Amino acid sequence: MAQRDRSDIESALSSKGFVAKGGDHTFYIYHSIEGKKTTIKTKISRGSGYKVYTTPLLSAMARQCKLTKQNLLKFIDCSISQQKYEEILSKQNPNPLI
Repeated sequence: MAQRDRSDIESALSSKGFVAKGGDHTFYIYHSIEGKKTTIKTKISRGSGYKVYTTPLLSAMARQCKLTKQNLLKFIDCSISQQKYEEILSKQNPNPLI
């Protein structure tokens, strides 16, 4: 079963164009390399039971980020850069960042 630490997920999102917006959950909204805000968003739960994300939450996050779970894990582990992320999105949809 796949799992990743919440801090690793937050670090990967922040370093690859996702901007945090706080609350009871931290919402991350994707901004393109050009700095444009997009409709792609995900959230991180702040509760003590969510220090480690397992397969169900990683799968949900992958859908929100428009990635496969396998690609999300690569994204978190830093083998997919922000530029590569945008390439993956553009292959799925000619106008993916709207």
